Amino acid sequence: MNKELDQLAADNIRALAIAMVEKAKSGHPGGPMGGADYMHILYSEFFNYDPSDMHWPFRDRFFMDAGHLSSLMYAQYYLLGNFKKDDIANFRQWGSVTPGHPEVDVARGIENTSGPLGQGHTMGVGAAIAAKFLKARFGDWINHKVYGFISDGGVQEEISQGAGRIAGHLGLNNFIMFYDSNDVQLSSKTDEVTSEDTAKKYEAWGWKVVTIDGHDHEQIRKALKDANAETEKPTLIIGETIMGKGCVTADGEMYEGYTELHGKPIGDTGADYEKTMDNLGADVNNPFDIYAKVSDFYNSVKDAKKKAVDAKKAEIQSWRNDNEKLASKLDMFLSGDLPDLDFDSIEHKGGLATRAASSNVLGYLAENVENMIVSSADLSNSDKTDGFLKKTTVLKKGDFSGAFLQAGVAELTMATIANGIALHGGIIPVVATFFVFSDYMKPAIRLSCIQELPVKFVWTHDAFRVGEDGPTHQPVEQEAQIRLLEKLKNHSHEQSFVALRPADSQETNVAWKMAMENSKTPTGLILSRQGIQDIPSKGNRYEDALGAEKGGYLVQEVADPDIVLIANGSEVATLVDATKLLEEKDGLKVNIASIPSEGIFRQQTKAYQEKVIPSDKPIFGLTAGLPVNLQGLAGPNGNVFGLEHFGYSAPAKVLDEKFGFTGDQVYQQVTEFLK
Repeated sequence: MNKELDQLAADNIRALAIAMVEKAKSGHPGGPMGGADYMHILYSEFFNYDPSDMHWPFRDRFFMDAGHLSSLMYAQYYLLGNFKKDDIANFRQWGSVTPGHPEVDVARGIENTSGPLGQGHTMGVGAAIAAKFLKARFGDWINHKVYGFISDGGVQEEISQGAGRIAGHLGLNNFIMFYDSNDVQLSSKTDEVTSEDTAKKYEAWGWKVVTIDGHDHEQIRKALKDANAETEKPTLIIGETIMGKGCVTADGEMYEGYTELHGKPIGDTGADYEKTMDNLGADVNNPFDIYAKVSDFYNSVKDAKKKAVDAKKAEIQSWRNDNEKLASKLDMFLSGDLPDLDFDSIEHKGGLATRAASSNVLGYLAENVENMIVSSADLSNSDKTDGFLKKTTVLKKGDFSGAFLQAGVAELTMATIANGIALHGGIIPVVATFFVFSDYMKPAIRLSCIQELPVKFVWTHDAFRVGEDGPTHQPVEQEAQIRLLEKLKNHSHEQSFVALRPADSQETNVAWKMAMENSKTPTGLILSRQGIQDIPSKGNRYEDALGAEKGGYLVQEVADPDIVLIANGSEVATLVDATKLLEEKDGLKVNIASIPSEGIFRQQTKAYQEKVIPSDKPIFGLTAGLPVNLQGLAGPNGNVFGLEHFGYSAPAKVLDEKFGFTGDQVYQQVTEFLK
C-alpha cells in the first residue's frame, strides 16, 4: 500500500465527480467527495470481478442506494477503464451512458438502477439471498460478496427497516454495506430530522456494526477485511465522512460539511470550483484527465484482478469436471431457460377461485422448476402461495436449501428484494400479496419495469368481492393503475409490464405459462378470492384458453353477432350467465371476449383485433374496477359498466347484487344499452 498514491487516487475521484457536475450544471458533488476514499479502497483492494468479462456470474456486486451519487460511481469505474473520457464529460446529457441517476449497465459495472432512496440496498439484499440460494445447491465455492452503499436518506426511508430486518434474520454474511454518514442531507442537517442510534438499530436486527473514520484508509481496510471474514451476520460499516471533502473557498480556506454542497455545482456554493480542483491536484483546464500515477496504479489493479479471477475460474472448472450434472443444471439456471413444462397437465376441481387454481400451478412449479424463490407478505395461506410452500421449506439463517421467503408484512421490501434476486441472475422470483396492497409495491414495480426484470407478481383478492373486509381491502382503482404500465414503453421499446387477469382455472394455467415464459419484463397475475364457474368449452378448455396468449380471444363465437360482450377475470363468467338470458329471452346472437391483457391484445394484427372486437358491432364491457379498464377496448360507441365508488363491507354475493353484477342485472344493462 502507498498512502500518498491512495490519497491521490481518492482525490482524483473527487475531482472527476465535481467536474462532471460543474460541466452538467446540475448534480450532487458533495456526497461523492465524502465517499471517494471508501470506493477507492474497496475497488482497488477487495472487489473481485473480471475486467475482461463484466457479466461473469460469480463476480462481486455493488449495489448503490444513493443514486444521486452517480458521479462517484462513474469516476471510480472510469479509473477502472469502464467508461471513456467522453462518457464522463457528457454526464447527464442526452444519449450519454452516464445519466443523472445510474441505470443498470452491467458491462460498465452498474448492477442496478437507483435513485429512489432505500431501494438500491434492498435490491442488494435480494442479490445476497440469490447468492446464498445458489451456494446451497452448488457448493461453497460460490462465495462472492454483495456490497451496498447507503446514505442518510436511504437509512431514513421506511424500506430500510424491512431490508435490515430480513438481512439480519437470514444471516446474510455475504452482504456488506457502507453507510456514508456525513450528517448532511439535501435541505438540512440530519440532526433536524432524526436522533436515532443507527448502530444500535442495525445491531438489534442482527447485524455486525463497526463505526470508522470514512476518510482513514487503514480503518476502511480493517473494516472491509473483518466484514469479509464474518461468517454469521451482514456487516454495516458506518463511515463518518465529510460532505464536500476537499472543498476550498477562493481564499483557500476549507469549506466542508455545508448543506449547500449536497445538491448543486461547487461553483454555485461558497466554495470555489477552480481552487477546489487545484486543491485536489487536478488541472482545471483538463478536468477529466486521470492522473498519470493513478492511471498506472489502476492498470496494475486490473492486471491483479484478472489473475485472481483466472485462479477462481480454474477452481470452478475443476468443480465442473467433477460435477457434470450439477454444472449443467447451474448453466440452465444462469441461462434463464425453463425446463419443459406441461401446464395442460395441471388439474383443477370445478369452480375454483383463480387464487386456488394458481396454488395448484405453484405446486406443480415447485416440483418442476428448481430455481424459483416464492415470497409472500404474511399471506401465504390466503394468497395461496402455500401451494408452493407445501412442496419446499422456508429460507432461514444457515439453511438456504428451501425456496420460500417469508418476508413478513413488508410488501415494498419484498418486491424490491425480488428485483435484486432477478438482477443477480439464475433465479426466478415470485412475490405475492393482496391486490389492494400492490399500492405499497408501486415504487418497486416501477423500477422492475425500468430495469426490465422478469419478476412475477401474484395479486389475489382482486375486486370488491373480497366482501366482508370492506373498502380498505377491496381493490377498485388498482387494476386501472397497473394497466397503465401496459401502455408505457421501456427503453427497449417494449411494453413495460404484462398484467393478466384470468377468467377461470384453465386461463390461470395459461396466465402462469405466459408469466413464466416472459423473460423480458415483469408480469402481474390478478386473481380472485371467490370461486368462479368455469367458462364453457365445446372441446378442451385449456386449448381454448391458450387464446389468452394473444391478450384477448373469443370464449363464445357465433356468426354475425348482434352484440359483443367483453370482460376479464370473474366478470367473464357473469357475461356467460347474462348471455344465456339474452339468447333465451331476446333471441340475440352474442360473442363473448375475455381480454386478460389489453397490452398484449393491442400488439396483435388489426385484423385479429377486429375479429375479436369488431368496430361495427355494439360492444358492452363489464369490469369490477373502474370503467376506464375497458373503455379503450369498447370504443366510442360502446358502453362499459364498472364500479365508480369504493366498496362496502358485506358478503360477496350481497355486493354483487347491490352493485349490479349478477347475470340478471347485466342482462338488463345490455338490453337497455341496445335500445
